[in-house]
Amino acid sequence: MSQITLSIDGQNVSVPEGTTVLKAAQKAGIYIPTLCHHDDLEPYGACRLCIVEIKGMRGFPISCATAATEGMVVKTDTAEIDTIRRNIVELLMADHIGECLSCTSNQRCDLQKVCAHLGIDYLRLPRRTDTIPLDESNPFFIRDLNKCVMCAKCVRVCAEVAGVHAIDMIYRGYDSRPGTFNDTPLKESRCVSCGECVVRCPVGALAPREWIPPTHEVKTVCPYCGVGCGMYLGVRWGRVVGVRGDPESPANRGSLCVKGRFGSYEFIHHPDRLTRPLIRQDGELREADWDEALDLVAGKFCELKGHTFAALSSAKCTNEDNYLMQKFTRAVMGTNNIDHCARL
Repeated sequence: MSQITLSIDGQNVSVPEGTTVLKAAQKAGIYIPTLCHHDDLEPYGACRLCIVEIKGMRGFPISCATAATEGMVVKTDTAEIDTIRRNIVELLMADHIGECLSCTSNQRCDLQKVCAHLGIDYLRLPRRTDTIPLDESNPFFIRDLNKCVMCAKCVRVCAEVAGVHAIDMIYRGYDSRPGTFNDTPLKESRCVSCGECVVRCPVGALAPREWIPPTHEVKTVCPYCGVGCGMYLGVRWGRVVGVRGDPESPANRGSLCVKGRFGSYEFIHHPDRLTRPLIRQDGELREADWDEALDLVAGKFCELKGHTFAALSSAKCTNEDNYLMQKFTRAVMGTNNIDHCARL
């Protein structure tokens, strides 16, 4: 693909033809505030914060949907642009109900970042007083539309990435907001609880029920099925406290299903999880060491060779472990009686 060169704030930038002005600025390390843009989604232009000044072009076009051209001269931060952006954010803040310090998105909020960039540290306009009830019907995350900034990321990711189309923009004017068909709770909609909307929400309108910031992450593979989705496990206090998709994994490109995002780590530290083998003796289960338990299992296997034996493999194991289980069942035990709990 041929390269073009444009000037952004006096800096020459070379990008492939067809690149948007926003992407070109990001490549050059120039920050343009935005709330509705995401690399995984098509340009939308809802927030209007990414406006720029382009020589020879009328008005202030949005950089997320404007293609860069050869010789283009762009200014991203002028006094007039700053005034327009401040007015937009102040109107958003007047419609944004919530306290930052108690918000689950505190220090991770795009709206906070934009306010800091524009130097907005107080509310000039009065906040609205009416509120929208929380939607707590989903077992994994909470929807608080009082914090919504109308970026429509949730609507677009549900359609473009998840392909579910569970929500859309409903009502009109001041009443407009993301919602389900007939404005029912999420639990009653076709939402599959994948959480793709939650991880892309720029504010705290969509937030997990429990979120603990990790101190470091460990790269791994989701244990639930054979797709092999890449993920990062967030760790704190020696415990797994969260998970996020690996955007560089060719299997999932950062996306995860409901099992991978919300069910792939809590079992690790569950109090009911067995840490030692148990042997039933006289109708009661007693703890045993591994040598005793393995000797007992090996003896039972010798007695049950053939079609009297059956194996049920686990979704919590790796694909390699599951392969060995079926190989053991067929080659050693001499039977095809094997199944997998994720298929039942």
